[in-house]
Amino acid sequence: MALYFKKEIEESRSIIGVWQITETEEELREIGNVPSDEMEEISFIKSESVRKQKLAVRALFSALLDEKVYLSHHDNGKPYLENSVTNVSITHTEKYVAVILDDNEDIGIDMESLARDFSAVEQKALSDEEIENLDEEKKNEQLAIYWCAKEAIFKRLSAYNVDFAEQIEVERFRPRGEGELVATFIHKDGDEEEFDLQYMTFDNHVLVWVIG
Repeated sequence: MALYFKKEIEESRSIIGVWQITETEEELREIGNVPSDEMEEISFIKSESVRKQKLAVRALFSALLDEKVYLSHHDNGKPYLENSVTNVSITHTEKYVAVILDDNEDIGIDMESLARDFSAVEQKALSDEEIENLDEEKKNEQLAIYWCAKEAIFKRLSAYNVDFAEQIEVERFRPRGEGELVATFIHKDGDEEEFDLQYMTFDNHVLVWVIG
């Protein structure tokens, strides 16, 4: 099994798990204990990489939870467990999948590979102030963290038609191996909501999560 790491957040009792995808598709099928209807849906996916990511999420659930769970999605794409009150958020790359679980708090998680070029994020998702705060020496990593932070908040809120540049403002930070972020979400009625996030980097990946 390739449970890369498991992290328990004491303050909220959240659990974060990351799975490194090293298995074959058949091995993931055996590990994941996937319900038959979900397995049928996965079998129709043309991309082997995407099928393996879906199966790896299942393998990760098996590693983190004692009971078999049934994964479904709301109309807006937000995942939920049909037979559990536990809140869940999911993210994946070619090499890893990650989930965060919490019985009480709303949550969001996002992960990206730093092998990607994030230059498009600067104009697509950042405010003028955030652009001014970019560090040229660590620009790609900083852009990846900005993007993951805004995606995590977007997943946490399950909001529609969010303008990442105008509605999600991340306070100035300098990339480190891990750290905390503060962000503000500006609702369309003008109300503001503040979020505390955490991030970490591992194996040329960035992982950001928000709880509560």
